[in-house]
Amino acid sequence: MTFQSFGGTCEVTGSQHILSVNGKNILLDCGLFQGKRAESLERNSVFQYDPSSINAVILSHAHIDHSGNIPGLVRHGFRGPVYCTSATSDLCRVMLYDSAYLQERDIEYVNKKRVRRGESPLQPLYDVVDVTESLVHFLGINYHYSVSIAPGVHITFYDAGHILGSAMTVFDIEEHGRQYRVCYTGDLGRRGMPILRDPEILSDIDILILESTYGGTIHDPINSMKESLLKVIDRTVQREGKIIIPSFSVGRTQEIVYLLHELCTEGRLPILPIYIDSPLAVNTTEVFRMHPECFDDETLTKLHNHDDPFGFNRIIYVRSVEQSKSLNNLKQSAVIIAASGMCEGGRIVHHLANNIENPNNTILIVGYQAQHTLGRRLVEKAKQVSIFGELYEVNAEVVVLNSFSAHAGQDELLQFVTSLDKQRLKTILLVHGEEEHATMLQTKLFQLGYERVQIPRKGENIEIH
Repeated sequence: MTFQSFGGTCEVTGSQHILSVNGKNILLDCGLFQGKRAESLERNSVFQYDPSSINAVILSHAHIDHSGNIPGLVRHGFRGPVYCTSATSDLCRVMLYDSAYLQERDIEYVNKKRVRRGESPLQPLYDVVDVTESLVHFLGINYHYSVSIAPGVHITFYDAGHILGSAMTVFDIEEHGRQYRVCYTGDLGRRGMPILRDPEILSDIDILILESTYGGTIHDPINSMKESLLKVIDRTVQREGKIIIPSFSVGRTQEIVYLLHELCTEGRLPILPIYIDSPLAVNTTEVFRMHPECFDDETLTKLHNHDDPFGFNRIIYVRSVEQSKSLNNLKQSAVIIAASGMCEGGRIVHHLANNIENPNNTILIVGYQAQHTLGRRLVEKAKQVSIFGELYEVNAEVVVLNSFSAHAGQDELLQFVTSLDKQRLKTILLVHGEEEHATMLQTKLFQLGYERVQIPRKGENIEIH
């Protein structure tokens, strides 16, 4: 049995890992790399392995850095099944079409420049036809239901508590007379987050493939989320400014809406409109309503009492481009939540261009920002940023609330590992984390007595035993 990573190792984007066992190649996630435009286009266009050699895909969850290149995989010859939870399958039906639309718009922008330079135009990574063909391969499986996916290989999904439908995958493997239990966490969530159930506790794992996004960070307490959000809104309203929130359409947007609903119910939210300016967020919120099996008891109670936390009366869901543009003319305070979460595309970029130079406004960062993204430059307190090729002064207040993170922090990752049987756990592979964070987590695990903790390098072939 071997493990190779071709994305999402020493970085937090573009997860693609291959587990080879009994002569079969199983791809763990197939995400898009997100970063500088030219690098992203190059890395996402060329697979470092033969897609037709992949026998099956295990999809941990629907975020685009884990699912976004499945249509490209199919376009280049993959013909096997894509195993995921039912909620993940439903989210991907919305998200991958949206991704195809963005690929086409993005390549139009690139090709305008290429034509001016006399260069031949490029093709998008994939289109809606590729998405339609890829969705045929999706097989939704319930949590805790064991499925045979290859000779000597059974999988079982457990709730990862990261986003709707997210799953840790446990592989029960028999190879050459030996038996192994391998766990791929995907992105591991946090205990006590609103809406979703907590990550499940596992046991009897031999090999752990563990994310390390925040391997060097301890998050602010979850119970500070609502109060921190209210403080930002209150002081911005006092300045008569707007609160601009770049947010992932799946998970983070619904969490913010949920907390705003609670503040409104408690009578503590200032009187101001709240705009969700993302057709994708509107559509994914509908998918949320379809999957109550993923909700925690508190959210289920609200729904059973006909209290819809996703659609309370302050929320205005914006679909059309005309409605979105009209927000530029708002004179009053408002909350505007828009994608993309890393500020690399979508409607949020237009809102930043129109609001970032006004010192009365606040840019509220509530999610991970990958290297070389506009969101990362804002987190790093850049004085100027480039938007649509023009320089803008960052005069607005920039606030980062890491209590909103849906990824486990260092202490939570360590708690997950130490809950496993230490005598049985032989190998830990750290993926999905920038090298600095992966190394800090590795050091902590060494200090706790775990001897075999590896950070795979891209393309490195690691024999697992």
